[in-house]
Amino acid sequence: MQRGLTTAGAIVIEGAKACGKTTTALQVAESSIRLDRDAAMRAAGQTDPTVLLPGAVPHLIDEWQLVPEVWNAIRVEVDDRGKPGQFVLTGSATPADDASRHSGAMRFLRIPMRPMSLYESGISDGSVSLRTLWADGQFQANPAQLSLDEVANWACRGGWPGLENLSLEAAQELNHSYLRTVSATDIVLVDGVRRDPRKVQALLGALGRNSGTYVSNRRLQTDSEAFGERIDPATVQSYLNALERLWVLVPQFAWGGHLRSAAAARRAPKRHLVDPSLAAAAMGADPEDLVREPEAFGQVFETMVFRDLSIYGQANGLEPRAFQDAKGNEIDLVLVRGTKWAGIEVKLSANPNTIDAAATNLLAISARMRSQPNFLAIVTANGPTYSRPDGVRVVSIGHLAP
Repeated sequence: MQRGLTTAGAIVIEGAKACGKTTTALQVAESSIRLDRDAAMRAAGQTDPTVLLPGAVPHLIDEWQLVPEVWNAIRVEVDDRGKPGQFVLTGSATPADDASRHSGAMRFLRIPMRPMSLYESGISDGSVSLRTLWADGQFQANPAQLSLDEVANWACRGGWPGLENLSLEAAQELNHSYLRTVSATDIVLVDGVRRDPRKVQALLGALGRNSGTYVSNRRLQTDSEAFGERIDPATVQSYLNALERLWVLVPQFAWGGHLRSAAAARRAPKRHLVDPSLAAAAMGADPEDLVREPEAFGQVFETMVFRDLSIYGQANGLEPRAFQDAKGNEIDLVLVRGTKWAGIEVKLSANPNTIDAAATNLLAISARMRSQPNFLAIVTANGPTYSRPDGVRVVSIGHLAP
């Protein structure tokens, strides 16, 4: 963020509610307007958005999407001032498309923000740096850091800064409340379209059940019925779009790869709820349920790894993608920078047979690529961190850091 303030006239911190955007922005802002708290300034800004602009720089406009007109006003002001670091905007929803709103190219720098990773929460010891892995693949072998029970607890608690000091039970209740608020209120405010809260809640349950998978809209419709509501197929996509604009639903976009063969790579994204705690809450699962149901736990854990590696990757200029070819061969997560890449399989278990199979898959797909990966790794929930004789790294999530 500090780097962004030296290059762009305005930076935009975007992410789900309660992930820490405002607290982070206030650390660099010299003045601020909180549009979600100040009804008078919000009303004034809707009449004349330029009244929101004065203030010591960097000037924070919190929840700017409540007065969408301020975007163009800031763009003009940035042009007039001709200096970087003038404004910080935070937003927990992307406003409806407006042909009159400028793209903000060359004026605004967008910074996505997610709930905290295990390293940011102080759970990972940070002994394995993604930066070092990408650079030369070196790291220190370490014994197991976390148990499956501990990973299940952190998956259900989540990375929400405001829940750190609460009991697990209180945190879970607030995660359920978060989803109820999304279903009943937030999804309407994002674009003014009325949606049935019960159907939104059912769709969130289906998304939780399929978190971290290539799930079709038809499958989501079917699984929503298991949560008590039938959603029209044409409506599912509208709901999904709204959840993405609230930053509650995060796509893991496909990577085309550099295959030597002519086989096509899949282009559809995987879908994740923004934090594993929301996937667990949407399914009504607690840590004991996850430990009893390894398949569901595995999907929630994949969302945890996607969250953490998205954060660590962002710090290193790496994009988290997914790969699957036309025959169904896949790599769970691919980190990409330009033409360079690294392949990562996600496995709940550190069982040797599971690790062997995952390593074989990574090496087989890698052999079909035109360019060799910077590294290949298997991220596990528990177990030790070490390098295999075939060069594949096995890394516990409790050791990872940027």
